Amino acid sequence: MYKKTSRFLAIAAAALALTAGAAHAQTPPAGGMGGPGGPGMHHMHGGDFMMGFKKLHDKLNLNADQEKQWQAALNTMKQNHEQSRKNFEQLKQQFDSMKNQPILDMNALHTARQQVEQQNAQLREQNAQAWLAFYNGLNDQQKTTVSTALKEHFAKMEQRGEKMRQRWEQHRGAASAAQAQ
Repeated sequence: MYKKTSRFLAIAAAALALTAGAAHAQTPPAGGMGGPGGPGMHHMHGGDFMMGFKKLHDKLNLNADQEKQWQAALNTMKQNHEQSRKNFEQLKQQFDSMKNQPILDMNALHTARQQVEQQNAQLREQNAQAWLAFYNGLNDQQKTTVSTALKEHFAKMEQRGEKMRQRWEQHRGAASAAQAQ
């Protein structure tokens, strides 16, 4: 029960953060496999993302205090994104320094990876808390606007996921047919 609840809360906080801009706070996993966010993780690209971000900001008609919270959350996100990138680069440098050894120290790599994951989890939590503080300062009309944007984002994610599943099934079907020949 606790896992499901915490997972749901993490997804909801992440969705808020994604809508508000924390998608850029994700870094590639060690080794860079799959690009930002890892294999199968899709994200909005630069201009499209920032355009949607600006549209949401403009729709909210923020007062001075809300604008300060928006900017504080945005600054937190940017700083944490940069720190997350530095953490990844540090991990990559450690791997690069070890990769020419005949035997890798997997324990050291594992420990380093865990430390970076813990640090990045803290950064993501800071992002979520900053955006939740902003969200909690909104009135009901503004929260409705954010909720609508989140629902639209979820729907688009679901559509992308379905398209990916369909492509995967087609790919798997084609691979199976080729093996059968």
